[in-house]
Amino acid sequence: MPDESHSGQRPAAWREGLREGPHAPFADRPEPDNAGARYKTLTYETTGRVARIVFNRPERGNAITPDTPLDLAAAVERADLDPRVHVILVSGRGKGFCGGYDLDMFAENGGTSDAGAHETAPGAADNRAARAGTVLDPVAQAVNHNPWGVWDPMLDYAMMSRFNRGFASLLHANKPTVAKLHGFCVAGGTDIALYADQIICASDTKIGYPPTRVWGVPAAGMWAHRLGDQRAKRLLLTGDCISGKQAEEWGLAVEAPEPDELDECAENLVERIAMMPINQLMMVKLALNSALINQGVANSTMVSTVFDGISRHTREGYAFQLRSMTAGFREAVRERDEPFGDHKRAQFE
Repeated sequence: MPDESHSGQRPAAWREGLREGPHAPFADRPEPDNAGARYKTLTYETTGRVARIVFNRPERGNAITPDTPLDLAAAVERADLDPRVHVILVSGRGKGFCGGYDLDMFAENGGTSDAGAHETAPGAADNRAARAGTVLDPVAQAVNHNPWGVWDPMLDYAMMSRFNRGFASLLHANKPTVAKLHGFCVAGGTDIALYADQIICASDTKIGYPPTRVWGVPAAGMWAHRLGDQRAKRLLLTGDCISGKQAEEWGLAVEAPEPDELDECAENLVERIAMMPINQLMMVKLALNSALINQGVANSTMVSTVFDGISRHTREGYAFQLRSMTAGFREAVRERDEPFGDHKRAQFE
């Protein structure tokens, strides 16, 4: 009788994973031991062939702290190294995906607080100590953001470029990444989402970068690559936001179901991707990424990060920062957005 242990003689053998089948390279190997892995800003779990990364600061709108890019990069690498994982799904817990940077660090408190270290977070003191004396030191960055002082643009760039490196792990991961958006994905939150290979969002999701009105340029530089020149400019020259439904119509999102159908739609997408062999997924992603990279993604990110720093140190940028420090960030945002007719009280950007 023929030996059916050879993969070519077993039905649908190409759907087996790297741990399945008699000749699978990880068939007799233990599962990765990540029991001690802990993250301050997100949670990580695997179900079947899907790695699930969920931002976990719902009380702060999942606002970005210095820990966020480190946690995200570590979680993505964990999924990349796990032969069980075929696809990575990123989402947010609470009312929205991500409301941008936690600007308590600079806008309202003048950079005197360390938004990445919380008393309740395990290892928070260790994080403060690890950042002290580095370009991520919040005290040093506060001095560099003093409206009455001298600004070093490269010290600013050294910090912000490292945020982008962490977020860009979604683009440069070996395996496909899917961002599931709900509620809101604004300002710095879009820097994360636009690096994902696929975006799926609820039809009523609020998506955009209002800080281009003052005190911000999208540091990731991904808008034109995802939307094209004119539509990217339409949003960034006004600071306007679009709905998830319009994001689908413009090609920013692949699907925009009704909010109560988002979970089912996202699960269907990642399960279909997960049926593919890992090597096929990797080859397809590398091939398509080559075109995106040849468009100049790295250069766009570099230029955008530099201009983001400049935008926070213009006369108008300093005025916005000082207003935030005296009247509060919410009030400064209200004054910024009311002339555009789309103000909603928000704490995060």
